Amino acid sequence: MPMRTKPPASTPSLVRATLTPRRSRCPVACALDLLGDRWTLLVVRDLMRGKRRFAQLQDSPETIATNMLADRLRRLAAAGIVRSERYSDHPRRVEYMLTPKGEDLRPVMRAMVEWGVKHAGGRTPSPLPTPRARAGRGPRTDGSSR
Repeated sequence: MPMRTKPPASTPSLVRATLTPRRSRCPVACALDLLGDRWTLLVVRDLMRGKRRFAQLQDSPETIATNMLADRLRRLAAAGIVRSERYSDHPRRVEYMLTPKGEDLRPVMRAMVEWGVKHAGGRTPSPLPTPRARAGRGPRTDGSSR
């Protein structure tokens, strides 16, 4: 059995925490190390579609278990793809949102949707909301400022 070595400090924290050592320096393998399990991209998809709270994310048609969802959110946060923001202290509740690094996955998700519709029997979904519109930061129509 090969000896496991500690990865260099420049290795993303999620890879260091979950896959020691990295499989290769291939960009596809590196991306799969972060995103390539059964649930992670579905969580990212739901965040892109405007879901922000744990219960909303859990309510997806794929029925992810609560422990699996919590684990994927922790991993995504550790990788800098998702961040959480507390909206209630009693009980403690947080909302999840994509970071700029997570938003950079939009073209990847669009390509996966197109491929899935064309080759895997998927249906064309409604358009994804833009980050600006979803966050309510679009221009105001009444002339007032925020």
